[in-house]
Amino acid sequence: MNTMVLLAGIVAAMATLGHFTAGTKMYLKPFKACDLDVVPKNVILSVFHYVSVYQILSSLLLIMVGVNYENCMYDPTMVLNFIGMNYAFFALVQIIIALTSSVKGGLFKMFQWVFWVLIAVFVFLR
Repeated sequence: MNTMVLLAGIVAAMATLGHFTAGTKMYLKPFKACDLDVVPKNVILSVFHYVSVYQILSSLLLIMVGVNYENCMYDPTMVLNFIGMNYAFFALVQIIIALTSSVKGGLFKMFQWVFWVLIAVFVFLR
């Protein structure tokens, strides 16, 4: 077992639950209700679900590797680095967007970067 990777998986699973609950309520439903051409609307809806799939699979993989770290049939380093880097770049992108947007207090209102940083840190501290 690797506690840091397992913690990263747990935080990732919590972020995934937030994606489905708060994300659907606060972002997806209002977006779906807005007056926008059907093609871009469906593209963005697809992107929401691409993120859903990625978060679910990444969370599961992190938890599985965290629990069975020593007995993995492969070297988990590449997979863990891949996942850690993805979350690190998610955080970087969100921080840049929050700081450069016209949203007042954007860094605090767009707080998801905190989860991404925690996940990346736990993965890289393994």
